[in-house]
Amino acid sequence: MANFQLNRNILILHLTILIWGFTGILGSLISVSAIHLVWYRVAIASSALLIYFLITKQSIVVSKKQFLQFFMVGAVVGLHWVLFFYSIKVSTVSVTLVTLSSVTLFTAILEPIVNKKRIALLDIVVGLVIIVGIYTIFSFETHYLVGLLAGLGCAFCASIFSIANARMVKKSSPTLITFYEMLGACFWISIFMLFTGDFNAEMRLGQQDLIFLLLLGVVCTAVAYVMGVAVMKELSAFTVALTTNLEPVYGILLAMLIFGQKETMSGGFYLGACIVLGAVFTYPYVKTKLENRQKDLVIRKLH
Repeated sequence: MANFQLNRNILILHLTILIWGFTGILGSLISVSAIHLVWYRVAIASSALLIYFLITKQSIVVSKKQFLQFFMVGAVVGLHWVLFFYSIKVSTVSVTLVTLSSVTLFTAILEPIVNKKRIALLDIVVGLVIIVGIYTIFSFETHYLVGLLAGLGCAFCASIFSIANARMVKKSSPTLITFYEMLGACFWISIFMLFTGDFNAEMRLGQQDLIFLLLLGVVCTAVAYVMGVAVMKELSAFTVALTTNLEPVYGILLAMLIFGQKETMSGGFYLGACIVLGAVFTYPYVKTKLENRQKDLVIRKLH
């Protein structure tokens, strides 16, 4: 039963990541700026979740402490998405998604610090290999430097809110967490836009933009984010972050299918991408081998 539950959560996580992989496509197709795109996204997502709560007559009451936690994490989520879509708009979907894989490195370092555990040597090795892969991409795609840096910032934010959600979901409903985080993201981005004068005519949407934004806000955000947070009840933040590295694979394949020539990159990019993804796919195998070896050593000592 435990294995069935674990496999079910992993399957849900993969479906979620496939949907997330499609967000990059939508981000490239939507014509408004990154800040406007994210504002619409979180406004639609929080509205969709509020309608869900009203229809199901579920309470949205949380403690003051929980509200503040969710709201502040929402700021990090908002910044993550702004950097994500900005990176796509100044580079390509492929560049952004591969750079986002560095979330594994950030999580490998930050999660043990937050949970007061020793940093695993293997996690650091995987993180260093990912750095080599990203440096390789930097070397060959210097004209995408701003996009790459934005992608790294995006990955750092993703690591922070993944760790926070993994802790909070133990005590709260994934749907409630998502609702207040979307609300928090909308609030903080609105404050930023008020100060920068971004509530302007550039926010106007065409019919195609509106359709894509509804798809992005409801399916790729509200639904997918709830699914992603829910599986954290059974899976660690590092496992989630590691599996999330499949997002570039799904996203790049979708981007090449939809955009064709525009997503064709240099040989150096694909070499760096292979290094990054190779580290991601090799990690579970090596970790399992090391854990089994440690168990065998313990058993031998007992005998």
